[in-house]
Amino acid sequence: MEQLNKFHRAFGVYGLYLNEGKLLVINKNGGPYINRFDLPGGSLEEAESLTVAIKREFLEETGIEIEVVKNTGVRDFMLPWEWREFTHVHHIGVYYLVNKVGGQLITPSQFDGQDSLGALWVSENEVTIHNASPLVLKAFEWLKNGELGLDVECYQRWEVKK
Repeated sequence: MEQLNKFHRAFGVYGLYLNEGKLLVINKNGGPYINRFDLPGGSLEEAESLTVAIKREFLEETGIEIEVVKNTGVRDFMLPWEWREFTHVHHIGVYYLVNKVGGQLITPSQFDGQDSLGALWVSENEVTIHNASPLVLKAFEWLKNGELGLDVECYQRWEVKK
């Protein structure tokens, strides 16, 4: 009997912080993007606004205090990921262009829910489908042409790098 796909819906806010053509990313320590470059950001806490969430997540994951410059758009991705009773994830991400207002790069404190092992700068030629999340790949697309696109991006084959 064919198994029906069951999707977990994940929603998050993500920051694009640029410096000399490089993008600040984190080393992901959880979820379907584990052991890949990912954008700083994540889920909202109870009664937390989008911009408050991105400021909190960015600080927790990188040590950098940010201001939100503008919303650059929303994208969604679907990919296989076996987690709990789910077979796939439908990841919806809100992208924000951000600037540093304080802090410095740190190795983040580890706590339940912390999925950053630290941040680093990468250029477009350093990221591929094999070492980066779809969010990072789409961020570099936005940097090139100013567009995130409209349609969901589906990955039929996705390697979770445990």
